[in-house]
Amino acid sequence: MQLGKVKTRRNKEEIMGENPTHNKKTGLPRKRFYRARAHSNPLSDSHFPIPISPEEVDYSLHYPEVVKVDPSKRIEFADVGCGFGGLLIALAPLFPDNLMIGMELRDKVTEYVKERILGLRTTNPGQYQNISVVRTNSMKYIPNYFGKGQLKKMFFLFPDPHFKEKNHRRRVISPFLLDEYAYVLAVGGIIYTITDVEELGEWMKSCLDEHPMFEALTTEELEADQVVKLLTAATEEGQKVARNGGQTFRAVFRRIATH
Repeated sequence: MQLGKVKTRRNKEEIMGENPTHNKKTGLPRKRFYRARAHSNPLSDSHFPIPISPEEVDYSLHYPEVVKVDPSKRIEFADVGCGFGGLLIALAPLFPDNLMIGMELRDKVTEYVKERILGLRTTNPGQYQNISVVRTNSMKYIPNYFGKGQLKKMFFLFPDPHFKEKNHRRRVISPFLLDEYAYVLAVGGIIYTITDVEELGEWMKSCLDEHPMFEALTTEELEADQVVKLLTAATEEGQKVARNGGQTFRAVFRRIATH
């Protein structure tokens, strides 16, 4: 009986032209329809298009209204492993002149973020035109999306800890990958990391401390940076940690010039 009611309701929604995967009042996607496995293997190849070079990234697909006004603008913020897009949405009105991209490997989650951004653009005309998302493997293809010194901010929030030592090579912060991040970050650009796993927090901080092209922000700089507060407040993972009274471990570093 209950199953019949559910089917009837869905059929009614379809007949009336309503999308059951979206909230009728807000027009935004319902997250439960876009759930996916918490983590994906970053070393496996998936079937999605990859630009040959940063020049091949089609900005008109991601930021159509911005491109109409200024086709020369380029992405300056990258949220690597953006999850459900909470950080991007919080940053969009704070930095309206900066283009931002979320990079996510999970296909369902990427689709949710796309729908969420489109819904926000529809209900808030003129806003959220500066954010977008792409399904990609950032551990492999960062240089395909960004040129040398292009980015001002990179975010790595609550990444997969990959606890087993044999899987540490899959961690999104490593000495090798920091070379790539240093290449695409402008001098003075900031890399933000946070986790609720102490061992991973120590790992990320250690990697950044030992890299010659990064230096830690001072306590005063961290307090003055409005973005730092969003590392927990704006993300689903951060909110969950806060609700459970958990600890977080962050490392925020600046890209420096080398001589």
